[in-house]
Amino acid sequence: MNRSELIAAAATRTGLRADVVEQALQGIQSAITEALSTGDRVSLTGFLTLEVVQRSAREGRNPKTGEALNIPARKAIKVSAGQSLKRAVADS
Repeated sequence: MNRSELIAAAATRTGLRADVVEQALQGIQSAITEALSTGDRVSLTGFLTLEVVQRSAREGRNPKTGEALNIPARKAIKVSAGQSLKRAVADS
């Protein structure tokens, strides 16, 4: 499902116009982005948890040449599925 399909599905389920759903989705996206960029954790209980984690520097390999290379430390986003989402997927 892509973004436009998600908007259409949410509009159908809620009875709202697609442009209203798109505005809400944009607002949610920007709120989540802002929260994560300031280091906050975003938790939608039973659905998803998003948090920023620090990845340490490590040594990797170029898969084409096998040459060793250093991968620098960086921040990454960790996504964890909630119990309701896990059950829904497991039962399908």
